[in-house]
Amino acid sequence: MRGVRIPFFLRSGMRMEEEKLNPVGGQAVIEGVMMRAPGVVSVAVRRPDGGIVYRVRPYRSVSTGKGPWRFAVLRGAATLVESLLLGIEALAFSSRVAMGEDAEESQTEKANLWSRVATALTVVAAFAIGLALFFYLPLLVAHLTGVRSGLLFNLIDGVVRLVVFLAYLVLIGQWKEIRRVFAYHGAEHMSIHAYEQGRELSVAEASHYDQAHPRCGTSFLLVVALVSMVVFVLLPRPHSPLDPLVVVRLLLVPLIAGLSYELLRLGAKWPRNPLLYPLVAVGVWLQRLTTRVPDEQQLEVALVALRSVLGQDVSAMAIPYAQEEIASTASPRE
Repeated sequence: MRGVRIPFFLRSGMRMEEEKLNPVGGQAVIEGVMMRAPGVVSVAVRRPDGGIVYRVRPYRSVSTGKGPWRFAVLRGAATLVESLLLGIEALAFSSRVAMGEDAEESQTEKANLWSRVATALTVVAAFAIGLALFFYLPLLVAHLTGVRSGLLFNLIDGVVRLVVFLAYLVLIGQWKEIRRVFAYHGAEHMSIHAYEQGRELSVAEASHYDQAHPRCGTSFLLVVALVSMVVFVLLPRPHSPLDPLVVVRLLLVPLIAGLSYELLRLGAKWPRNPLLYPLVAVGVWLQRLTTRVPDEQQLEVALVALRSVLGQDVSAMAIPYAQEEIASTASPRE
């Protein structure tokens, strides 16, 4: 596991484009990893007894349909909401498995209803906290400075937002349980690198790669902070924390998320572009706060999630959580 690290991110996007590989992304969860490929989502989790359980199910993104969400910018906002929903669902699943609860999910109508309600409430609460912490708090601090210049006010607002974001990452990284999640985050990236570089999806191969990735959600959040700074500089200064212009700023969040998503896509596709390279490089550097080098067992879980979402056989590595038939799954070379 402590072998030579391969700096990869300048080659990753180029090979994805040249070989038309299916894009794969993921998220670390409790003692596990979620992976997502076109049409399929998989979650693999390490049980308390040491075994690995995985679950694969079909999923169709609205951004791949014929509606307006397939267009640039709009697809970024849609992807953000979908990722949040899938992530919360995967976290709920991983927590049950990691705590050793019964492997069979309740199928009663009442249980499913409460599960949906709990998920919806969690999404609303997470979104509200995120808006308050990363958008309203910086605005309040900027007001407390007493600055009257609109340009300077918005610059202070943007700088405070970046500071809050970085401080948040540093603080949660001190929590032991979060550090384990960060290690699974690193395992997710390392396994995806092995796939994108055409290597065997094994612990031995994946362990040579770096734990950061240019398409990571951490990079996305950084881009959101930077794009919001540019967008808000163009707006008038709110006269108070209750000014209607504050609501306008909040309503622009989906637009900012969409623009950030498109920039991140371009950066991952052309990481050597002189205009995009600084954005990619800073995002990769920032992931040192949200990833850790995983051990072999954590990397093995990530590989189960990746291989299962690609339609590969993982029967020798893990057991299915439920026998679910999937009509079609993405293969590594489609």
